[in-house]
This record gives sequence, C-alpha cells and structure tokens, in this order.
Amino acid sequence: MRWPASLQARLGLTLGLVLTVLWLLAASVTALIVRDEMDEVFDSALRETAERILPLAVIDIVGREDQGVTQRLAAIRAHDEFFTYVVRDAEGRVLLQSHAADAAMFPPWNGPGFHETASHRFYSDAALQGTVRITVAEPLAHRASVAREIQMGLGLPLLVVLPISLAAIIFAVRFSLAPLRRFRTTLEARGARDLSEVPAGELPMEIAPLAATLNSLLSRLRDAFEAERSFAANAAHELRTPLAGAIAQAQRLKSETSDPATEARAAEIEATLKRLTRFSERLMQLARAEGGRLRTDHPTDLRDVARLVVDDLERMAAPGRITLTLPDPAVMSDIDPDAFAILCRNLVENALRHGAQSAPVDVALTAAGRLVVANDGPVVPRDTLNRLTTRFERAQATEEGSGLGLAIVAAIAERIGSPLCLESPRPGAASGFQASIMLPTEASDSLATRATSGP
Repeated sequence: MRWPASLQARLGLTLGLVLTVLWLLAASVTALIVRDEMDEVFDSALRETAERILPLAVIDIVGREDQGVTQRLAAIRAHDEFFTYVVRDAEGRVLLQSHAADAAMFPPWNGPGFHETASHRFYSDAALQGTVRITVAEPLAHRASVAREIQMGLGLPLLVVLPISLAAIIFAVRFSLAPLRRFRTTLEARGARDLSEVPAGELPMEIAPLAATLNSLLSRLRDAFEAERSFAANAAHELRTPLAGAIAQAQRLKSETSDPATEARAAEIEATLKRLTRFSERLMQLARAEGGRLRTDHPTDLRDVARLVVDDLERMAAPGRITLTLPDPAVMSDIDPDAFAILCRNLVENALRHGAQSAPVDVALTAAGRLVVANDGPVVPRDTLNRLTTRFERAQATEEGSGLGLAIVAAIAERIGSPLCLESPRPGAASGFQASIMLPTEASDSLATRATSGP
C-alpha cells in the first residue's frame, strides 16, 4: 500500500485506522470482561437454584410414604428451561427431577461444587449428611448464545459509529488544515516575480516557522533583485553623461584631424561608445520592465504612443522602412505609456536590425489591443526561437545588438499577464519573423467580463 502524499489524507487515514483499531480492541476487551462477569452471574444462579430447591426437595422426600420413587415435576406452562436439575439419594437413585431434565445427561455424584462437561455446566450440593443430593445443570450453548448476543450488541453499533466517526475525523482534519490550503493556494496564485510577503497569520504554530522562513527568504531575494535592478539602472544612468562626453570628444577629434588613420580610429571609438550607450539604455529599460510600475490608474490611447515611436525610429534610423497600421477607434489601455513605448520600440528595432533590409517592417495595432510586428528574412530555427527571450541571446552571434531587446519585451509581457508570441516563418509566408502580444485594453476587459458572467 502506497502512503498518500497529501498531509490531509495521511492524517485522515492514520486517525481513521487508529480509531477503528481502538474501537475493535475496546469492543473485544469489553466482550471478554462481560463474558467473565456473565459466567459469574450464571454460576451464582446455578448455586442459588440448587440452594433454594434442595431444602424443598428434602421436605418433600422425607414426607413421602413411598421411599425411592422418582417424581418428575410437571411444567406449569410451556417455556424454555435453561436450568434443569435432579435430586438423587446416596445410591444414585433419582428421587426428584425437573420436567425437562434427562437423568442420563447428569454425571455421577462427584462431591459438591461446580463441574463441567463438553455440553453442560453443573453445580452439586447435598443435605442430610449426603443422603439427599441435588445437581443443577445449564447447557453451555445457552451461555454461548448469550455471549454472541452481547458481541453483536457491541459490534453492530460500530457499523454506525465508525462511519460517523470517520466522517467527523475527515471534517475535523479538513477544517484544521484549511489555513494550510489557503496558504498553498496563495503561493500557487503568485507569479514568478511576485516576491512580496505571504500572509501567514492564521497558520498553526507548527507551520508558522516555515512560513516565517519563507517570507524571510522572499525578503532577501526581493532585496537582492532590487539591488541588482537598482545597480543596473543607476550604472546605466551614470554612464550617460560620461558616454555623451566621450562621444562628443571622439566626434571633435574626427572633425579636427586630417590624418585618415586617426579619423578612422575616432569613428571606430564613436561607434563603440554609441553601442555602449544603447546597451546602457537597454539595461535601464530592463530594470524598468522588471521592477517599475507597468499599469496606471487612467487609460491611454496606445495609437498615439505607437505613432510617436514609429516616427522617431523612421526619422533616426529607418526612413520609409516601417509600415504602421492603426485602427480608427481609440485603443484605450491602462498599461503605462512609457512601458508600451519601450515594448514597441524594442520589437521594431529588433525587426529593423535582424530583418531583410530590402523589405519593410509591418507594425499593426488592432482595435482589440493586439500589437504585431513582422519582418521578412531567413527562418529562425525552432530551438533558437525558444531562446530569443533569454538575456544576451541573439539569433546569430555575428549580428549586432545587445541581446536584451526581446528579453525586455518578455519581462513586460509577463508582468502584464500576456505572453509574447514569437513565430518564424511569419503566418501566411514561407520566411520572415513575427512577434505579437495582446495588450490589456478596455475592449478586452469587457469581453472577458461578458465571457465570465455568461448570457
């Protein structure tokens, strides 16, 4: 038998088995005690019967005119006679017997006291110096029948009491473990990035230290992650000014020198510093995606944010390469506009950098709040596609980029509760890459509410 993994099942099964065994032991011990007491009562009844009948039998026998004649007492009415008796003289002749007594069943005189055969228990006594002897018999089957009735009387209630007791045990265990179930449900409902303290005030004292240890661990993890994010954000922020100054110096050196080698070296320094600047910006965005507030109290039209992002990218790096499709009705969402801008910018920049340079990048925002960014290019293998949201992961090691763009988008998607969908080739085509995410909007919230409430 395999022991159940559930604590509730273990407690219920253990308590049920222990209760059942204890009940059976108690019933068995009680039956044995009652059997002994019953034997004492029946033995006392045998003796009292003999002591009451013997004086009467002596008077009757002494007053007879015909000595040595057997007299059988007639029954007054039909009844079960459990006690039978015979009165004999010193020679063993039967002088008096009860109506149902079988003289052949009674053993020879063996002195006063209790005697037992395979079928009966006897008590014998004598009067007139042993000349008048009485033996009272009781069938052992009568005692066995009474013992069975007592055992049935003790056992039958168990058939009712035990199920009720087991049901009470299950209810009591379930009620007692309710705080543990709520604690487990709270833990299961938490997201992977939710490191806030778990409420544990109603837990029993045996489990409370575990909850306190867990909350202490979560607190340390939260502080460690916060320190990591703070360090990344602060480092990236502090690098902005020196990097901008270094870029300006490199640009000045390039404009002032007439040596081609020096000019090329200055251009290389400028390009490297710009990559470092972009990398520091990605670190700040990642820190914002993992630790900042991503939902606001007031909804914003996402069309305006998408238009600003696309216009900025077209003006700076990709004139005419981006096709933007927006719906006519407003797309109202409570996602933070800066967070949506970071998400949209990273998806579009990823498509511009890794897609075919001769094909446009299609950016579409639907009325339901679905953002789709697609580009043409070679098909990304499935195993590589599954790793693209990992930090510092690129489709090809030789390509430019920090490897943080899709990781930032995935972090934002996870925190707003909408998974990032990556597909290659793009749907309806033999090549290309598409990234899509469903953003929280008023339209999607109303649809979810109607689906939950039903017709």
